[in-house]
Amino acid sequence: MIAIQPITARETLSVRNSVLRKGRTLEECHFSGDELGTTFHLGAFEKDKILGVATFLMNKDIHLNKIEDIKLHYCYQLRGMAVLEIAQGKGIGKKLLKQAEQILKERNIKVLWFNSRIGATTFYEKMSYDVVSDVFDIPTVGNHYKMMKLL
Repeated sequence: MIAIQPITARETLSVRNSVLRKGRTLEECHFSGDELGTTFHLGAFEKDKILGVATFLMNKDIHLNKIEDIKLHYCYQLRGMAVLEIAQGKGIGKKLLKQAEQILKERNIKVLWFNSRIGATTFYEKMSYDVVSDVFDIPTVGNHYKMMKLL
């Protein structure tokens, strides 16, 4: 059974490294904002093994200000969501997002947004997230869409 629970920024690094930053150092897997008091990290565990991670950072994207409902609210950004290859397709990403959405709703956060790798866009669309940008490149990472959801 998969359990979703809070973790530290440091605990995200090995999964980020394996999935999102292959061939790089663990330090390169640390993101700005990981240690802020408003940031939280979730891990997906099976027994004692961490299989997936996600980070949620208070961050209002200026490009989203064009959407009237968003101007008045704090926004959170999803960063570094990753599930180990051996555990993909088991609903872990969905569980991580659902738990985070519940936490954000309890904090009265109205918007969750993120930069989605092209290959992950369909997954997020199934979770009711909308593409709100054209394709753009993040150097050393690849092509992305900006996606968001009103909570």
